[in-house]
Amino acid sequence: MIVGTAGWSIPTALAADFPGEGTHLARYARRFRGVEINSSFYRPHRPATYERWAASAAPSFRFAVKMPRTITHEHALSGVDEALPAFLDQARSLGTCLGPLLVQLAPGLAFDRAVASRFFALLRRQHAGEVVLEPRHPSWFSPDVNAMLKGHAVSGVATDPAKVPTAGEPWGDTGLVYYRLHGSPVIYRSSYDDTYLARLAANLHAWRARGASAWCIFDNTARGAAAANALTLDGLYSSAAGIAGMHITNT
Repeated sequence: MIVGTAGWSIPTALAADFPGEGTHLARYARRFRGVEINSSFYRPHRPATYERWAASAAPSFRFAVKMPRTITHEHALSGVDEALPAFLDQARSLGTCLGPLLVQLAPGLAFDRAVASRFFALLRRQHAGEVVLEPRHPSWFSPDVNAMLKGHAVSGVATDPAKVPTAGEPWGDTGLVYYRLHGSPVIYRSSYDDTYLARLAANLHAWRARGASAWCIFDNTARGAAAANALTLDGLYSSAAGIAGMHITNT
């Protein structure tokens, strides 16, 4: 199970939790097993940059990589025959450290079966690794879309705050579950309390017991809450005493 944050910035107040020499990434990677690269959404990175990042971490470390907005927002998943392979070639420079690709859609992008099926078929012809989808328009949350994602081996992101109730739970292909927590009630800023994190740890433990791979990424980074929440959740999950006998409830 991988717990981490969106980006590897280390808040000054938590510096002691990430001891040792080196860059923020090197220190972060000694404490967590994975991270989400969000900067790839805004601009391309050279293969040498991805290679340098991978070299900063252990071979078992994993990087989830967010797909560029040119693909997901500007082209809205259509007409990406050149942009998609270019991005994949860059991200593959992470080598064995490459984790899931995150496809986050624009809030106004409604589900279009023809467009979505064509995009994921194209993606799957070029990439066999893990893929997670975070749509933000209510039309994506239906049994029809759920079945389509399963057919393409794509996992639906469990988000908080959830756009619709079902968006807060893993969906699609649940061989991989991927929680992406943005902060609530104030998005990107609010911290999660220990009660919420304890329930989340129990749910992640239950998914792992069913054989699923699991990620939990905290995106509430604006005030440094993400790193603190990730440290707490990692401790709760790792502690057998903290999980044993816990009642499993939905987060």
